[in-house]
Amino acid sequence: MRLRALLEAGVPGIRLLTGEDELDRGVRGVMTTDLNDPSRYLTGGELVLTGMLWRTRPEDSESFVRVLVGAGASGLAAGITEVGPVPPDLVEACARHRLPLFMVDEEMSFARLTEFVVRRVSTERASDLTAVVDRHRRLVQAATGGAGLDGVLGLVASDIDIRCWVLSLTGRQVAAGAGPLDADLRTILARGHLAARARRARPPFRERVGGRVFSMLPIDRDSGGAGGAAAEQAVWSEWCLVVEEDVADWPDQRRALLDELARLIAVEADRVEDARRLGRRLAEDVLQLVVSGADPGEIAARLRVAEPDGGGEVTWQLAAAGVAVPGQAGPAVGRMARALLEEALADLPVPALVGTAGEGAVALIPGPADDVAGLLKARLGGLESAAGEGVRLGLGVSAPVARADGLRGGLEEAWHAARIADGRPGAFEVVGHEELASHVLLLAAAPEGVRRGFRDRLLSPLTAYDAKHQAELVTTLEAFLDCDGSWTRCAARLHVHVNTLRYRIGRIEELTNRDLSRLEDKVDFFLALRLR
Repeated sequence: MRLRALLEAGVPGIRLLTGEDELDRGVRGVMTTDLNDPSRYLTGGELVLTGMLWRTRPEDSESFVRVLVGAGASGLAAGITEVGPVPPDLVEACARHRLPLFMVDEEMSFARLTEFVVRRVSTERASDLTAVVDRHRRLVQAATGGAGLDGVLGLVASDIDIRCWVLSLTGRQVAAGAGPLDADLRTILARGHLAARARRARPPFRERVGGRVFSMLPIDRDSGGAGGAAAEQAVWSEWCLVVEEDVADWPDQRRALLDELARLIAVEADRVEDARRLGRRLAEDVLQLVVSGADPGEIAARLRVAEPDGGGEVTWQLAAAGVAVPGQAGPAVGRMARALLEEALADLPVPALVGTAGEGAVALIPGPADDVAGLLKARLGGLESAAGEGVRLGLGVSAPVARADGLRGGLEEAWHAARIADGRPGAFEVVGHEELASHVLLLAAAPEGVRRGFRDRLLSPLTAYDAKHQAELVTTLEAFLDCDGSWTRCAARLHVHVNTLRYRIGRIEELTNRDLSRLEDKVDFFLALRLR
Protein backbone atom coordinates (compact mmCIF):
# COMPACT_ATOMS: atom_id res chain seq x y z
CA MET A 1 0.00 0.00 0.00
CA ARG A 2 0.96 3.66 -0.30
CA LEU A 3 1.16 6.06 2.64
CA ARG A 4 -1.49 8.14 0.91
CA ALA A 5 -4.02 5.39 1.71
CA LEU A 6 -4.00 6.44 5.39
CA LEU A 7 -5.60 9.73 4.37
CA GLU A 8 -7.67 8.64 1.38
CA ALA A 9 -9.34 5.77 3.26
CA GLY A 10 -10.59 8.17 5.91
CA VAL A 11 -8.85 6.45 8.80
CA PRO A 12 -10.09 8.33 11.92
CA GLY A 13 -7.60 9.97 14.25
CA ILE A 14 -4.80 10.30 11.66
CA ARG A 15 -3.42 13.68 10.59
CA LEU A 16 -0.45 14.46 8.35
CA LEU A 17 2.04 16.89 9.90
CA THR A 18 4.74 16.94 7.20
CA GLY A 19 5.78 15.06 4.08
CA GLU A 20 2.92 15.59 1.67
CA ASP A 21 5.25 15.19 -1.32
CA GLU A 22 6.37 11.75 -0.11
CA LEU A 23 2.96 10.06 0.28
CA ASP A 24 3.47 7.77 -2.73
CA ARG A 25 6.00 5.74 -0.79
CA GLY A 26 5.14 2.07 -0.46
CA VAL A 27 4.44 0.46 2.91
CA ARG A 28 5.35 -3.21 3.39
CA GLY A 29 4.61 -3.54 7.08
CA VAL A 30 4.24 -1.90 10.51
CA MET A 31 6.67 -1.72 13.40
CA THR A 32 5.86 -0.27 16.87
CA THR A 33 8.80 0.95 18.92
CA ASP A 34 10.00 3.37 21.57
CA LEU A 35 13.66 2.36 21.25
CA ASN A 36 16.22 5.08 20.61
CA ASP A 37 17.68 2.97 17.77
CA PRO A 38 15.27 0.41 16.29
CA SER A 39 17.29 -0.05 13.07
CA ARG A 40 18.14 -3.70 13.82
CA TYR A 41 14.42 -4.53 13.60
CA LEU A 42 13.77 -2.64 10.36
CA THR A 43 14.22 -4.13 6.91
CA GLY A 44 12.88 -1.18 4.89
CA GLY A 45 9.42 -0.05 3.88
CA GLU A 46 7.83 0.01 7.35
CA LEU A 47 5.43 2.53 8.84
CA VAL A 48 6.94 3.10 12.29
CA LEU A 49 4.53 3.73 15.19
CA THR A 50 5.92 5.38 18.30
CA GLY A 51 4.68 6.80 21.58
CA MET A 52 7.76 9.11 21.67
CA LEU A 53 8.98 7.75 25.01
CA TRP A 54 12.50 7.77 23.54
CA ARG A 55 12.47 11.62 23.51
CA THR A 56 14.01 13.19 26.60
CA ARG A 57 15.36 16.35 24.93
CA PRO A 58 14.87 18.13 21.57
CA GLU A 59 18.14 16.76 20.15
CA ASP A 60 16.76 13.20 20.37
CA SER A 61 14.35 13.87 17.50
CA GLU A 62 17.12 14.45 14.99
CA SER A 63 19.00 11.25 15.88
CA PHE A 64 15.82 9.13 15.95
CA VAL A 65 14.65 10.35 12.53
CA ARG A 66 18.12 9.87 11.07
CA VAL A 67 18.10 6.24 12.23
CA LEU A 68 14.70 5.61 10.63
CA VAL A 69 15.73 7.15 7.32
CA GLY A 70 18.97 5.17 7.28
CA ALA A 71 17.05 1.93 7.83
CA GLY A 72 14.65 2.69 4.98
CA ALA A 73 11.45 3.37 6.93
CA SER A 74 8.59 4.71 4.76
CA GLY A 75 6.97 6.94 7.37
CA LEU A 76 6.51 7.74 11.06
CA ALA A 77 3.25 7.90 13.04
CA ALA A 78 3.50 9.48 16.52
CA GLY A 79 0.88 8.79 19.18
CA ILE A 80 0.04 11.57 21.66
CA THR A 81 -1.56 9.46 24.40
CA GLU A 82 1.54 9.16 26.62
CA VAL A 83 3.56 12.37 26.16
CA GLY A 84 1.15 14.88 24.65
CA PRO A 85 1.36 16.82 21.36
CA VAL A 86 4.02 16.06 18.78
CA PRO A 87 6.94 18.42 19.56
CA PRO A 88 8.05 20.92 16.89
CA ASP A 89 11.58 19.52 16.86
CA LEU A 90 10.27 16.14 15.66
CA VAL A 91 8.23 17.81 12.92
CA GLU A 92 11.29 19.81 11.84
CA ALA A 93 13.55 16.73 11.82
CA CYS A 94 11.08 14.78 9.68
CA ALA A 95 10.70 17.69 7.27
CA ARG A 96 14.47 18.05 7.04
CA HIS A 97 14.94 14.36 6.20
CA ARG A 98 11.80 14.16 3.99
CA LEU A 99 10.22 11.51 6.23
CA PRO A 100 6.38 11.70 6.28
CA LEU A 101 5.08 12.26 9.82
CA PHE A 102 1.54 11.50 11.00
CA MET A 103 -0.04 12.36 14.33
CA VAL A 104 -2.20 9.60 15.86
CA ASP A 105 -4.96 10.90 18.16
CA GLU A 106 -6.06 9.16 21.34
CA GLU A 107 -9.16 7.75 19.62
CA MET A 108 -7.00 5.62 17.31
CA SER A 109 -5.05 2.83 19.00
CA PHE A 110 -1.84 1.47 17.53
CA ALA A 111 -3.49 -1.98 17.39
CA ARG A 112 -6.30 -0.70 15.15
CA LEU A 113 -3.87 1.20 12.94
CA THR A 114 -1.63 -1.86 12.61
CA GLU A 115 -4.64 -4.01 11.70
CA PHE A 116 -5.68 -1.53 8.99
CA VAL A 117 -2.21 -1.43 7.40
CA VAL A 118 -1.67 -5.20 7.53
CA ARG A 119 -5.09 -5.89 6.03
CA ARG A 120 -4.51 -3.34 3.25
CA VAL A 121 -1.02 -4.67 2.46
CA SER A 122 -2.26 -8.28 2.40
CA THR A 123 -5.13 -7.40 0.07
CA GLU A 124 -2.84 -5.62 -2.35
CA ARG A 125 -0.35 -8.47 -2.32
CA ALA A 126 -3.11 -10.94 -3.07
CA SER A 127 -4.27 -8.78 -5.96
CA ASP A 128 -0.69 -8.49 -7.19
CA LEU A 129 -0.14 -12.22 -7.05
CA THR A 130 -3.22 -13.06 -9.14
CA ALA A 131 -1.17 -11.82 -12.11
CA VAL A 132 1.83 -14.06 -11.39
CA VAL A 133 0.93 -16.67 -14.00
CA ASP A 134 0.54 -13.99 -16.67
CA ARG A 135 3.87 -12.50 -15.69
CA HIS A 136 5.53 -15.90 -15.97
CA ARG A 137 4.23 -16.11 -19.52
CA ARG A 138 5.47 -12.62 -20.37
CA LEU A 139 8.91 -13.34 -18.91
CA VAL A 140 9.28 -16.42 -21.07
CA GLN A 141 8.12 -14.49 -24.14
CA ALA A 142 10.63 -11.72 -23.44
CA ALA A 143 13.47 -14.21 -23.00
CA THR A 144 12.66 -16.25 -26.12
CA GLY A 145 11.84 -13.17 -28.19
CA GLY A 146 15.40 -11.84 -28.14
CA ALA A 147 14.97 -9.18 -25.46
CA GLY A 148 18.01 -10.49 -23.61
CA LEU A 149 18.57 -10.51 -19.86
CA ASP A 150 18.43 -6.72 -19.60
CA GLY A 151 14.99 -6.78 -21.20
CA VAL A 152 13.75 -9.54 -18.92
CA LEU A 153 14.99 -7.82 -15.78
CA GLY A 154 13.60 -4.52 -17.01
CA LEU A 155 10.18 -6.15 -17.38
CA VAL A 156 10.37 -7.39 -13.78
CA ALA A 157 11.35 -3.92 -12.55
CA SER A 158 8.58 -2.10 -14.42
CA ASP A 159 5.80 -4.62 -13.76
CA ILE A 160 6.40 -5.60 -10.15
CA ASP A 161 8.82 -2.96 -8.85
CA ILE A 162 11.53 -5.55 -8.17
CA ARG A 163 14.99 -4.03 -8.59
CA CYS A 164 17.35 -6.80 -9.61
CA TRP A 165 20.68 -7.45 -11.30
CA VAL A 166 22.74 -10.42 -12.46
CA LEU A 167 26.35 -10.39 -11.25
CA SER A 168 29.27 -12.70 -11.76
CA LEU A 169 31.47 -13.62 -8.83
CA THR A 170 34.14 -11.17 -10.00
CA GLY A 171 31.55 -8.42 -9.46
CA ARG A 172 30.96 -7.99 -13.20
CA GLN A 173 27.45 -6.76 -13.99
CA VAL A 174 26.03 -9.26 -16.48
CA ALA A 175 22.57 -7.66 -16.73
CA ALA A 176 20.51 -5.00 -14.95
CA GLY A 177 16.82 -4.36 -14.42
CA ALA A 178 17.48 -1.02 -12.73
CA GLY A 179 20.23 1.58 -12.66
CA PRO A 180 23.76 0.10 -12.66
CA LEU A 181 25.37 -0.77 -9.35
CA ASP A 182 28.64 1.02 -8.63
CA ALA A 183 31.84 -1.02 -8.73
CA ASP A 184 32.49 -1.00 -4.96
CA LEU A 185 28.98 -2.25 -4.20
CA ARG A 186 29.29 -5.01 -6.80
CA THR A 187 32.55 -6.12 -5.22
CA ILE A 188 30.98 -6.22 -1.74
CA LEU A 189 28.07 -8.31 -3.00
CA ALA A 190 30.36 -10.69 -4.89
CA ARG A 191 32.52 -11.21 -1.78
CA GLY A 192 29.41 -11.75 0.34
CA HIS A 193 28.16 -14.36 -2.11
CA LEU A 194 31.49 -16.21 -2.09
CA ALA A 195 31.65 -16.08 1.71
CA ALA A 196 28.13 -17.49 1.98
CA ARG A 197 29.05 -20.30 -0.42
CA ALA A 198 32.17 -21.06 1.61
CA ARG A 199 30.21 -21.44 4.86
CA ARG A 200 27.55 -23.48 3.01
CA ALA A 201 24.73 -21.10 3.91
CA ARG A 202 21.27 -21.74 2.52
CA PRO A 203 20.10 -19.33 -0.22
CA PRO A 204 18.98 -16.66 -0.42
CA PHE A 205 22.13 -15.04 0.89
CA ARG A 206 21.57 -11.60 2.39
CA GLU A 207 23.87 -8.60 2.55
CA ARG A 208 23.16 -5.21 4.15
CA VAL A 209 25.14 -2.33 2.62
CA GLY A 210 24.64 1.24 3.77
CA GLY A 211 21.07 0.74 4.89
CA ARG A 212 20.15 -1.24 1.73
CA VAL A 213 19.27 -4.94 1.94
CA PHE A 214 20.17 -7.26 -0.93
CA SER A 215 19.25 -10.91 -1.45
CA MET A 216 21.48 -13.09 -3.62
CA LEU A 217 20.41 -16.33 -5.28
CA PRO A 218 22.97 -18.57 -7.03
CA ILE A 219 22.02 -19.44 -10.59
CA ASP A 220 21.94 -23.23 -10.92
CA ARG A 221 23.32 -24.22 -14.29
CA ASP A 222 23.63 -27.47 -16.17
CA SER A 223 27.09 -28.67 -15.15
CA GLY A 224 26.69 -32.07 -16.76
CA GLY A 225 26.42 -33.79 -13.42
CA ALA A 226 29.86 -32.64 -12.36
CA GLY A 227 30.65 -32.87 -8.70
CA GLY A 228 33.56 -32.65 -6.29
CA ALA A 229 36.47 -30.57 -7.54
CA ALA A 230 34.71 -29.80 -10.84
CA ALA A 231 31.78 -28.33 -8.95
CA GLU A 232 34.14 -26.20 -6.87
CA GLN A 233 35.78 -24.84 -10.03
CA ALA A 234 32.35 -24.00 -11.46
CA VAL A 235 31.79 -21.61 -8.56
CA TRP A 236 34.25 -19.16 -10.10
CA SER A 237 32.14 -18.82 -13.25
CA GLU A 238 28.84 -18.77 -11.35
CA TRP A 239 26.29 -15.99 -11.71
CA CYS A 240 23.93 -14.79 -9.02
CA LEU A 241 20.61 -12.96 -9.11
CA VAL A 242 20.71 -9.92 -6.82
CA VAL A 243 17.41 -8.45 -5.58
CA GLU A 244 17.21 -5.26 -3.54
CA GLU A 245 14.84 -6.71 -0.95
CA ASP A 246 14.84 -9.40 1.69
CA VAL A 247 13.08 -12.13 -0.31
CA ALA A 248 13.05 -14.62 2.57
CA ASP A 249 9.72 -13.21 3.78
CA TRP A 250 8.07 -13.14 0.36
CA PRO A 251 4.93 -15.24 -0.14
CA ASP A 252 5.23 -18.47 -2.11
CA GLN A 253 3.65 -17.05 -5.25
CA ARG A 254 6.08 -14.14 -5.43
CA ARG A 255 9.03 -16.45 -4.79
CA ALA A 256 7.77 -18.65 -7.62
CA LEU A 257 8.14 -15.71 -9.99
CA LEU A 258 11.69 -15.19 -8.77
CA ASP A 259 12.45 -18.89 -9.28
CA GLU A 260 11.15 -18.63 -12.84
CA LEU A 261 13.39 -15.63 -13.42
CA ALA A 262 16.38 -17.58 -12.07
CA ARG A 263 15.62 -20.44 -14.49
CA LEU A 264 15.56 -18.03 -17.43
CA ILE A 265 18.90 -16.60 -16.32
CA ALA A 266 20.29 -20.14 -16.08
CA VAL A 267 19.31 -20.74 -19.72
CA GLU A 268 21.30 -17.65 -20.75
CA ALA A 269 24.24 -18.76 -18.58
CA ASP A 270 24.23 -22.15 -20.31
CA ARG A 271 24.19 -20.43 -23.71
CA VAL A 272 27.28 -18.42 -22.71
CA GLU A 273 28.94 -21.61 -21.47
CA ASP A 274 28.28 -23.36 -24.80
CA ALA A 275 29.94 -20.47 -26.65
CA ARG A 276 32.94 -20.69 -24.32
CA ARG A 277 33.31 -24.42 -25.00
CA LEU A 278 33.80 -23.68 -28.70
CA GLY A 279 36.46 -21.10 -27.84
CA ARG A 280 38.22 -23.55 -25.53
CA ARG A 281 38.57 -26.18 -28.23
CA LEU A 282 39.97 -23.65 -30.70
CA ALA A 283 42.33 -22.16 -28.10
CA GLU A 284 43.72 -25.54 -27.10
CA ASP A 285 44.18 -26.56 -30.75
CA VAL A 286 46.10 -23.34 -31.46
CA LEU A 287 48.23 -23.68 -28.32
CA GLN A 288 49.13 -27.25 -29.22
CA LEU A 289 50.20 -26.12 -32.70
CA VAL A 290 52.26 -23.24 -31.24
CA VAL A 291 54.05 -25.45 -28.72
CA SER A 292 54.74 -28.18 -31.28
CA GLY A 293 56.29 -25.68 -33.73
CA ALA A 294 53.67 -26.14 -36.44
CA ASP A 295 53.71 -24.15 -39.67
CA PRO A 296 52.70 -20.50 -39.01
CA GLY A 297 50.32 -20.63 -41.98
CA GLU A 298 48.37 -23.45 -40.35
CA ILE A 299 48.21 -21.53 -37.06
CA ALA A 300 47.05 -18.36 -38.83
CA ALA A 301 44.30 -20.30 -40.63
CA ARG A 302 42.98 -21.63 -37.32
CA LEU A 303 42.99 -18.17 -35.75
CA ARG A 304 41.27 -16.52 -38.70
CA VAL A 305 37.85 -17.84 -37.65
CA ALA A 306 38.16 -15.94 -34.36
CA GLU A 307 39.46 -12.65 -35.76
CA PRO A 308 37.20 -9.58 -35.64
CA ASP A 309 35.44 -8.49 -38.82
CA GLY A 310 36.59 -5.37 -40.63
CA GLY A 311 39.69 -6.46 -42.49
CA GLY A 312 42.09 -4.36 -40.42
CA GLU A 313 45.34 -5.59 -38.93
CA VAL A 314 44.74 -8.02 -36.09
CA THR A 315 47.14 -8.45 -33.21
CA TRP A 316 47.00 -11.04 -30.48
CA GLN A 317 47.99 -10.79 -26.84
CA LEU A 318 48.50 -13.84 -24.68
CA ALA A 319 47.59 -13.98 -21.00
CA ALA A 320 48.87 -16.89 -18.92
CA ALA A 321 47.40 -17.80 -15.54
CA GLY A 322 48.85 -20.08 -12.92
CA VAL A 323 46.76 -21.01 -9.86
CA ALA A 324 47.93 -22.64 -6.63
CA VAL A 325 45.21 -24.20 -4.46
CA PRO A 326 45.99 -26.07 -1.22
CA GLY A 327 45.28 -29.78 -1.65
CA GLN A 328 44.64 -29.61 -5.41
CA ALA A 329 46.85 -30.27 -8.42
CA GLY A 330 46.71 -31.36 -12.03
CA PRO A 331 43.93 -30.63 -14.55
CA ALA A 332 41.50 -29.49 -11.84
CA VAL A 333 43.71 -26.49 -11.10
CA GLY A 334 44.02 -25.75 -14.81
CA ARG A 335 40.25 -25.68 -15.17
CA MET A 336 40.00 -23.27 -12.25
CA ALA A 337 42.57 -20.97 -13.88
CA ARG A 338 40.59 -21.18 -17.12
CA ALA A 339 37.33 -20.25 -15.37
CA LEU A 340 38.96 -17.21 -13.79
CA LEU A 341 40.48 -16.05 -17.07
CA GLU A 342 37.22 -16.53 -18.96
CA GLU A 343 35.29 -14.50 -16.44
CA ALA A 344 37.91 -11.74 -16.22
CA LEU A 345 37.94 -11.37 -20.03
CA ALA A 346 34.18 -11.57 -20.54
CA ASP A 347 32.40 -8.82 -22.50
CA LEU A 348 35.34 -7.95 -24.75
CA PRO A 349 34.24 -6.61 -28.16
CA VAL A 350 35.66 -9.79 -29.73
CA PRO A 351 35.66 -12.85 -27.44
CA ALA A 352 38.99 -14.14 -26.19
CA LEU A 353 39.95 -17.77 -26.71
CA VAL A 354 40.79 -19.43 -23.39
CA GLY A 355 42.10 -22.97 -22.90
CA THR A 356 43.81 -25.01 -20.22
CA ALA A 357 47.57 -25.54 -20.34
CA GLY A 358 48.73 -28.12 -17.80
CA GLU A 359 48.03 -26.72 -14.33
CA GLY A 360 47.27 -23.29 -15.74
CA ALA A 361 45.41 -21.60 -18.56
CA VAL A 362 46.20 -19.34 -21.51
CA ALA A 363 44.00 -16.77 -23.24
CA LEU A 364 44.49 -15.51 -26.78
CA ILE A 365 43.02 -12.00 -26.93
CA PRO A 366 42.34 -10.45 -30.35
CA GLY A 367 43.07 -6.77 -30.76
CA PRO A 368 44.05 -4.10 -30.99
CA ALA A 369 42.99 -4.32 -27.35
CA ASP A 370 42.91 -1.96 -24.42
CA ASP A 371 45.06 -2.38 -21.30
CA VAL A 372 44.65 -6.14 -20.80
CA ALA A 373 46.77 -6.26 -17.64
CA GLY A 374 44.74 -3.39 -16.14
CA LEU A 375 41.48 -5.14 -17.04
CA LEU A 376 42.61 -8.35 -15.34
CA LYS A 377 43.65 -6.45 -12.21
CA ALA A 378 40.33 -4.62 -12.02
CA ARG A 379 38.19 -7.70 -12.63
CA LEU A 380 40.01 -10.11 -10.32
CA GLY A 381 41.22 -7.73 -7.62
CA GLY A 382 37.90 -7.86 -5.78
CA LEU A 383 38.16 -11.62 -5.33
CA GLU A 384 41.53 -11.65 -3.60
CA SER A 385 40.26 -11.47 -0.02
CA ALA A 386 37.41 -13.92 -0.73
CA ALA A 387 39.32 -16.57 -2.67
CA GLY A 388 40.09 -18.74 0.33
CA GLU A 389 43.17 -19.22 2.46
CA GLY A 390 46.24 -20.27 0.52
CA VAL A 391 44.77 -19.67 -2.97
CA ARG A 392 47.21 -17.80 -5.23
CA LEU A 393 46.86 -16.55 -8.79
CA GLY A 394 49.73 -15.28 -10.93
CA LEU A 395 48.82 -13.69 -14.28
CA GLY A 396 51.18 -12.57 -17.03
CA VAL A 397 50.36 -10.67 -20.23
CA SER A 398 52.53 -10.61 -23.35
CA ALA A 399 53.16 -7.75 -25.76
CA PRO A 400 50.87 -7.64 -28.84
CA VAL A 401 51.86 -10.14 -31.55
CA ALA A 402 51.05 -9.31 -35.17
CA ARG A 403 52.17 -12.56 -36.87
CA ALA A 404 51.43 -16.20 -36.19
CA ASP A 405 55.15 -17.02 -36.05
CA GLY A 406 55.43 -14.65 -33.07
CA LEU A 407 52.92 -16.53 -30.91
CA ARG A 408 55.55 -18.89 -29.51
CA GLY A 409 57.57 -15.96 -28.19
CA GLY A 410 54.42 -14.30 -26.89
CA LEU A 411 53.46 -17.47 -25.03
CA GLU A 412 56.89 -17.72 -23.38
CA GLU A 413 56.73 -14.03 -22.46
CA ALA A 414 53.28 -14.44 -20.88
CA TRP A 415 54.38 -17.43 -18.79
CA HIS A 416 57.54 -15.63 -17.69
CA ALA A 417 55.45 -12.66 -16.57
CA ALA A 418 53.11 -15.05 -14.74
CA ARG A 419 56.04 -16.54 -12.84
CA ILE A 420 57.16 -13.05 -11.82
CA ALA A 421 53.61 -12.31 -10.64
CA ASP A 422 53.59 -15.52 -8.62
CA GLY A 423 56.72 -14.37 -6.79
CA ARG A 424 55.05 -11.20 -5.56
CA PRO A 425 53.48 -10.96 -2.10
CA GLY A 426 49.82 -10.53 -3.08
CA ALA A 427 47.49 -13.50 -3.51
CA PHE A 428 46.28 -12.24 -6.93
CA GLU A 429 49.02 -10.53 -8.95
CA VAL A 430 49.22 -9.41 -12.60
CA VAL A 431 52.41 -8.51 -14.54
CA GLY A 432 52.22 -6.87 -17.96
CA HIS A 433 54.80 -7.04 -20.72
CA GLU A 434 55.94 -3.48 -20.02
CA GLU A 435 57.54 -4.59 -16.76
CA LEU A 436 59.61 -7.24 -18.52
CA ALA A 437 61.54 -4.52 -20.33
CA SER A 438 62.76 -2.97 -17.07
CA HIS A 439 64.71 -3.83 -13.95
CA VAL A 440 61.82 -6.05 -12.81
CA LEU A 441 63.11 -8.80 -15.10
CA LEU A 442 66.49 -8.80 -13.33
CA LEU A 443 64.89 -8.69 -9.89
CA ALA A 444 62.66 -11.63 -10.65
CA ALA A 445 65.59 -13.75 -11.80
CA ALA A 446 67.31 -13.51 -8.42
CA PRO A 447 66.40 -16.06 -5.70
CA GLU A 448 63.98 -14.84 -3.04
CA GLY A 449 66.59 -15.08 -0.29
CA VAL A 450 69.05 -12.97 -2.24
CA ARG A 451 66.42 -10.31 -2.97
CA ARG A 452 65.32 -10.19 0.65
CA GLY A 453 68.89 -9.90 1.92
CA PHE A 454 69.73 -7.12 -0.54
CA ARG A 455 66.63 -5.17 0.46
CA ASP A 456 67.17 -5.56 4.19
CA ARG A 457 70.83 -4.55 4.12
CA LEU A 458 69.91 -1.22 2.58
CA LEU A 459 66.54 -0.41 4.13
CA SER A 460 66.52 -2.06 7.57
CA PRO A 461 68.68 0.68 9.19
CA LEU A 462 66.27 3.29 7.84
CA THR A 463 63.06 1.53 8.88
CA ALA A 464 64.46 0.90 12.37
CA TYR A 465 65.41 4.58 12.69
CA ASP A 466 61.96 5.67 11.45
CA ALA A 467 60.24 3.39 13.94
CA LYS A 468 62.18 4.94 16.80
CA HIS A 469 62.26 8.61 15.75
CA GLN A 470 59.35 8.99 13.25
CA ALA A 471 61.89 10.62 10.92
CA GLU A 472 60.29 9.52 7.61
CA LEU A 473 63.66 8.59 6.12
CA VAL A 474 62.26 5.89 3.82
CA THR A 475 59.57 8.26 2.52
CA THR A 476 62.21 10.94 1.99
CA LEU A 477 64.49 8.52 0.13
CA GLU A 478 61.68 7.42 -2.16
CA ALA A 479 60.67 11.01 -2.96
CA PHE A 480 64.32 12.05 -3.52
CA LEU A 481 64.87 9.31 -6.10
CA ASP A 482 61.51 9.97 -7.72
CA CYS A 483 62.53 13.63 -8.16
CA ASP A 484 65.80 12.56 -9.84
CA GLY A 485 67.83 13.95 -6.95
CA SER A 486 66.45 17.49 -7.27
CA TRP A 487 66.65 19.16 -3.85
CA THR A 488 64.10 21.87 -4.59
CA ARG A 489 61.48 19.61 -6.21
CA CYS A 490 61.84 17.00 -3.49
CA ALA A 491 61.57 19.56 -0.69
CA ALA A 492 58.45 21.00 -2.31
CA ARG A 493 56.86 17.56 -2.65
CA LEU A 494 57.56 16.75 1.00
CA HIS A 495 56.55 20.25 2.16
CA VAL A 496 59.80 20.70 4.06
CA HIS A 497 62.66 23.22 3.93
CA VAL A 498 65.63 22.28 1.74
CA ASN A 499 67.87 22.29 4.84
CA THR A 500 65.57 19.73 6.48
CA LEU A 501 65.82 17.59 3.35
CA ARG A 502 69.62 17.84 3.35
CA TYR A 503 69.68 16.75 7.00
CA ARG A 504 67.53 13.71 6.25
CA ILE A 505 69.59 12.66 3.23
CA GLY A 506 72.74 13.04 5.30
CA ARG A 507 71.25 10.81 7.98
CA ILE A 508 70.35 8.19 5.32
CA GLU A 509 73.91 8.20 4.00
CA GLU A 510 75.34 7.96 7.51
CA LEU A 511 73.12 5.02 8.50
CA THR A 512 73.73 3.04 5.29
CA ASN A 513 77.29 4.09 4.51
CA ARG A 514 76.14 5.04 1.00
CA ASP A 515 76.51 8.23 -1.06
CA LEU A 516 73.37 9.45 -2.82
CA SER A 517 75.43 11.62 -5.17
CA ARG A 518 76.76 8.42 -6.78
CA LEU A 519 74.66 6.77 -9.53
CA GLU A 520 75.50 3.26 -8.34
CA ASP A 521 74.16 3.92 -4.84
CA LYS A 522 71.04 5.60 -6.22
CA VAL A 523 70.36 2.51 -8.35
CA ASP A 524 70.82 0.19 -5.36
CA PHE A 525 68.40 2.19 -3.26
CA PHE A 526 65.89 2.30 -6.12
CA LEU A 527 65.98 -1.50 -6.52
CA ALA A 528 65.73 -2.05 -2.76
CA LEU A 529 62.63 0.12 -2.61
CA ARG A 530 61.05 -1.83 -5.48
CA LEU A 531 61.64 -5.08 -3.56
CA ARG A 532 59.54 -3.99 -0.58
